[in-house]
Amino acid sequence: MIPSPLVDVDWLAAHAARDDVRIVDCRWSLSGPPAAEAYARGHLPGAAFVDLDLELAAPRGQGPGRHPIPRAEDFARVLARLGVRAETRVVGYDDVGGAIAARLWWLLRHFGHGGGRVLDGGLQAWTASGRPLDTEAPTIAPAAPLALTAGHAPVVDKRQVDLLRRDPTARVVDARARERYEGRSEPVDARPGHIPGALAAPFVENLVAPGGRFAPLDALRARYAALGLLDARAVVCSCGSGVTACHDLLALALLGRDDAALYEGSWSDWAADASLPAATGIEPG
Repeated sequence: MIPSPLVDVDWLAAHAARDDVRIVDCRWSLSGPPAAEAYARGHLPGAAFVDLDLELAAPRGQGPGRHPIPRAEDFARVLARLGVRAETRVVGYDDVGGAIAARLWWLLRHFGHGGGRVLDGGLQAWTASGRPLDTEAPTIAPAAPLALTAGHAPVVDKRQVDLLRRDPTARVVDARARERYEGRSEPVDARPGHIPGALAAPFVENLVAPGGRFAPLDALRARYAALGLLDARAVVCSCGSGVTACHDLLALALLGRDDAALYEGSWSDWAADASLPAATGIEPG
């Protein structure tokens, strides 16, 4: 089992000044003001900012979907800018319960760096504890780029998903909000609905409340057992573009299921291919 991907506010406050800890602000929004503006207004002391679109994803067209996985050498340059070394514990946070920070955690796993962590409860937990925010960006000495290799956390493409969704020993889950899964709303991708056979597993239901901390392990275990994910031969997590699916992957890792795969392009990839079917409504289809 991998080390716990979560740290709490007390741990981070006690370790934030260490040379082998790097705090990273991962805030992002599908619509609205740029997250860099929110970072400038206030962030955890010592935190650096990363841009999901520019640094935690490759440019569109270099892979499937809206947020393709970056190349190893490009991600290594991001980590170098952040001063991340092989021994660094990289603690990501956001303001949506870890939904974006989990993408950083997963990328670190995928590229063979085991130091990724997510601040449980994120920005809200930090401020609720009475701890201050800062408006100054830290001065970080760049590190030498790490020699990263992809594949340490599994990834699947649409053809593999098309096979696995029909396999009774496998499970495909969808981390998007239920209104998007059901096809009642689709703000960004080519068509509404979900992958036929995929089960709804909204990432927000991993939390005690929207934007809050992760639910207790017993509650998570009951949730994922009911979906059949703890005993399935293979598990694939998807979402809109391969970002919030990482939150479900993180929850599964907390339960010891760290072999689940990410569907890289997720619905943005599947919906764009007219040859692939779509389902709507509350049932998997």
